[in-house]
Amino acid sequence: MRRLLSNCGILSSADEGFKYIPCGFLGVDGDAIDYIGGARPEGYDAEMDMTGTVLIPGLVNAHTHTAMTLLRGVGSGLPLQNWLFDAVFPIEDRLTPELIRAGSELALLEMISTGTVSFSDMYMAPEETVEAVLRSGMKANICRPVQCFDPTEPVERNFRVRESLELYDKYHNAGNGRVQIDFCVHAEYTCTAGVARYYADLVRERGGNLHIHLSETKKEHDECVEKYGVTPARWFADLGAFDSRAFAAHCVWVTEEDMALMREYGVSAVHCPSSNMKLGSGFAPVRRMLDLGLNVGLGTDGAASNNNLNMLEELHLASLIHSGLTGDPTVLGSAETLRMATVNGARLQGREDTGELRVGMKADIAALSLAGPHMRPCLDPLALATHSAQGSDVVMTMADGRILYDHGRFLTLDAERIYADMERAVRALYNKP
Repeated sequence: MRRLLSNCGILSSADEGFKYIPCGFLGVDGDAIDYIGGARPEGYDAEMDMTGTVLIPGLVNAHTHTAMTLLRGVGSGLPLQNWLFDAVFPIEDRLTPELIRAGSELALLEMISTGTVSFSDMYMAPEETVEAVLRSGMKANICRPVQCFDPTEPVERNFRVRESLELYDKYHNAGNGRVQIDFCVHAEYTCTAGVARYYADLVRERGGNLHIHLSETKKEHDECVEKYGVTPARWFADLGAFDSRAFAAHCVWVTEEDMALMREYGVSAVHCPSSNMKLGSGFAPVRRMLDLGLNVGLGTDGAASNNNLNMLEELHLASLIHSGLTGDPTVLGSAETLRMATVNGARLQGREDTGELRVGMKADIAALSLAGPHMRPCLDPLALATHSAQGSDVVMTMADGRILYDHGRFLTLDAERIYADMERAVRALYNKP
């Protein structure tokens, strides 16, 4: 079917920035954009009047842990190592596939309703999340994280490696490519060198995409140097992990040498400003990464360390914090941050056909309402999208030309059933009556 979105503002792509069409038309043919312009085209089967909205590319959450919605707020006020080992891991040990499904489906509702069309997920029992994504119409890069805490464990017997490979064989490119299966070493401090090296070889053989945590905290970074004599980035590179396409979440404490290494190997970075500030981890050197030519995306991290999955909030924070940190209000512009949240995230996922409103690209679109007082007047639409817009301003989310969310209604998921499942999961997980 050919569908026309009419009478809307459009932040379309232009070179490395955006061009604004104040009262335009966007045509969708099947799953792709086939027209963008200020003149009304003919020949469409259906039309949606989008008066009072601005269309932006659908957002890409480049690093999250979806099922951690069930741990929203757990361990608040703790630094990362205590948060992870003392607060989070003991609860995660009680998770079952059924509970993970409930948490993941709740996350999909949250992301769809705030304009996210694609996300990169790292969590246990990933089959549950894959199936939820296939039902939802969203896109996702999903991996089963590999960890090893026992240096005597034979690498061939690591069950997480086996589950990761089985996930890839079963689901990679499912849903006409909407689901991509990535590979994952959780982090240097949660994996032995032997398992990481063995796994890196398997990823390279399959031409896989590797998702890791990297230098999130000073403690992690410094202890790696103390233990191995190299930084986490060098540790991963020396083990062959960067011989595959890779992207690294956080990158707060990476050095100049680390960033040069990432540029050499084409490793993308994912900036997670809310999580890094909530856990007191610090501020990633995003401006320096961009100046060096690194591809930098944006991510929310999990709901336990954020505490939401609202990418518009990440956009806002990323646009602000580096100005405050450097004393330079020009350090990171609105166009750069919106690209981080859209096309840059799509690139690190290996999706070359999305992330931009451009003819020929997939019809992955979010519509922002201009009705609220905080969205008026619309003098600078780009600044409005990055500094003023709230998740609640999203009135339509479309992925591959399919409308997933429309003015408060979820069209592909049963929200009431998901909320009920979430309540049951919370009672089971926390022994609540």
